[in-house]
Amino acid sequence: MLIGAHVREADPVASASDRGADIVQIFLSDPQGWKKPPTHPQADELRNGDLAVVVHAPYVVNLASTNNRVRIPSRKLVVQHAEGAAEVGAIGLVVHGGHVTAKDDPAVGVDNWRKFISRQQDEGGFPVPIFLENTAGGDYAMARHLDALDRLWSAIGEYGVGFCLDTCHAFAAGHDLADVVDKVKAITGRIDLVHLNNSRDEFGSGQDRHANIADGTIPPEQLVAVCAAAGAPVVVETPAEGQADDVAYLRERLGQ
Repeated sequence: MLIGAHVREADPVASASDRGADIVQIFLSDPQGWKKPPTHPQADELRNGDLAVVVHAPYVVNLASTNNRVRIPSRKLVVQHAEGAAEVGAIGLVVHGGHVTAKDDPAVGVDNWRKFISRQQDEGGFPVPIFLENTAGGDYAMARHLDALDRLWSAIGEYGVGFCLDTCHAFAAGHDLADVVDKVKAITGRIDLVHLNNSRDEFGSGQDRHANIADGTIPPEQLVAVCAAAGAPVVVETPAEGQADDVAYLRERLGQ
């Protein structure tokens, strides 16, 4: 099992080594911006090295939006980041499920996702897999609650989309971590990546505030159990100063 961390430093190879990570997650550009990502300065080293890589799309991406001024640039940005992810040899591109507004029919958001994914497949597909990630909050989110995830997956799962399970998001959304892996797999049939994060907030809070494994409101043994059940690469997105300890904790308890 690959175990690693999300890093924001300019040298992800060195940062991964410092954390004892064998998989690293990175942004290719400002996570709050709309600009096309530049070529990563370590692209050749990342693509040809032993370190596994996953790329996270910018947070501004909302493929479900009914607003053309958000949805259309979101589509463009996902394609650009998938191309950038291929340049660094990434195993996938993580994309949040997005949301619609209170005045919108959620079915339109689902169909917006479907039209984008199906159209891209008709044009030759993505250069790396797209990993849909569950989200923590939002009453009109596409991938917060399991019934919403089921509706979205029914529309896009046939196109080869993967799934990223975030433990903090699931806990914040009110899902029991004791059986969340089984429930997600019953819908998606797969988990391709785990974002292993504790939470600074209480169960069902809807808040996406990560904590290190030993410092949050989720019992650490529950987090380890999710990793074991998922059987997928694990990336901690916890506060940077504790990531090395988080990686070491998981290695010890997962027998790595």
